[in-house]
Amino acid sequence: MGNRGGRIHDAQRKLTARRWASKQWICCVLDFKDRHRKVWGDGYTELFFLDEVTAFAAGHRPCFECRRKDAEKFATLFSGKAKRASAPAMDVLLQAERLDSKQKRTHRRALDDLPDGAMIARDGEAFAVRGQHLLPWTPTGYGAPQKRPRGQQADVLTPPSMLKVLAAGYAPLWHPSAS
Repeated sequence: MGNRGGRIHDAQRKLTARRWASKQWICCVLDFKDRHRKVWGDGYTELFFLDEVTAFAAGHRPCFECRRKDAEKFATLFSGKAKRASAPAMDVLLQAERLDSKQKRTHRRALDDLPDGAMIARDGEAFAVRGQHLLPWTPTGYGAPQKRPRGQQADVLTPPSMLKVLAAGYAPLWHPSAS
């Protein structure tokens, strides 16, 4: 689950034209400290993802409250140094990488160079990179693996900073259908 820093739905629980309330786009666990809340209530709009790979493609980083260990590792790999990056510093960079004005930004990269967990768009569909394969993405799970083409460019959905984190060894949480 994730959120984009606030409420982006109306009283009828429909998404509005507003797609974010802050630069803090986070990815959370579904169960934390036995908290219960009304989904799409007064505080913020919950967004649900197939898995962390999908959340990363949307530009969401791990939450420091409910996913402290993952967030610490992510932030350290994000900085590329011994000291981890701060959440506000990551949010500023990620905001620039995930959006082109109000539209989703893609980044052209060599398919051969993409790490596991990257997501690409091809022929109007999304695929996750896993080993030597591309996994077709659907809202309910991944489809049958396809051989990853070599020597081609791809429109990458995952922001470049997240690609670096994945390449540096961060292992995202995958939906069971990716196995």
